[in-house]
Amino acid sequence: MIAQKFDYIVPASLGDAVNLLQKHGHRAKILAGGNSLIPMMKLRLAAPELLIDIGRIPELSYVKEESGKIRIGALTTHHLIQTSDLIQRRLPALADAAGLIGDIQVRNKGTIGGSIAHADPAADYPASILAFDATIVTLGPTGERLIPASKFFLDMMTTALEPNEIVREIQIATKSAKVGSAYLKMAQKASGFAICGVAAVVELDSSGVLTNLGIGITGVASRAFRASKTEAALRGQKPSADILKAACEKASDGIIALEDIHASGDYRLDLARIYARRAIQAAIERAG
Repeated sequence: MIAQKFDYIVPASLGDAVNLLQKHGHRAKILAGGNSLIPMMKLRLAAPELLIDIGRIPELSYVKEESGKIRIGALTTHHLIQTSDLIQRRLPALADAAGLIGDIQVRNKGTIGGSIAHADPAADYPASILAFDATIVTLGPTGERLIPASKFFLDMMTTALEPNEIVREIQIATKSAKVGSAYLKMAQKASGFAICGVAAVVELDSSGVLTNLGIGITGVASRAFRASKTEAALRGQKPSADILKAACEKASDGIIALEDIHASGDYRLDLARIYARRAIQAAIERAG
């Protein structure tokens, strides 16, 4: 199909893009990689009158470590995240997620900022963003805002972004402890989207006790979520197979699962329990 007629503009800076959003309101949409928005426009699920293309703003693509944080620009592509030496060493679950997105064409064009702003319930990044306790930095008419990941993903394709705000950066605090992380998923075969994806971040002390951990789950519900009951059950434990299995039985407690042609709700809830255990085991191996 062909999208409805629209105007197109390339702002010189992120500030200019925010001003254009404020001026044109609901008539305008931000275009980054375009992997989600353009197909929606072709299917007439979205019909913006103006596209504001921020994809050519060079200062929004970077991965760097500063002041105890790894900072990732919103326009950093999935490919750059997958192949970044810093991400692979310090945040391997994020590199795992980036490498499992779509195909090579999608990974070379799609951006992390566009993905989390779109908030598809089957997207890969949100699980890691939650598990790492990331902070999403946004820019709007009143300046910058720092939004904890736990408060960013609200519902299906709904985030805490205000109408005139744009994602500028993702920040993840680095840890000096013995840390490991991993992201695993069961993918829908045709699209690659997650039927269930789990990111686990674990911190271990010298005796192998789990001092802290984060578990993010995507693809199961209308938004990504933390498996907080499993986290609580494992914190302070020296994990064995039985302890992990018992704790991960709580991974999807209280969750209303999605149902579609790819999987039933009960199947997704069961996948969350299984993949939580597998992701934690993989993260512990990496920490060791």
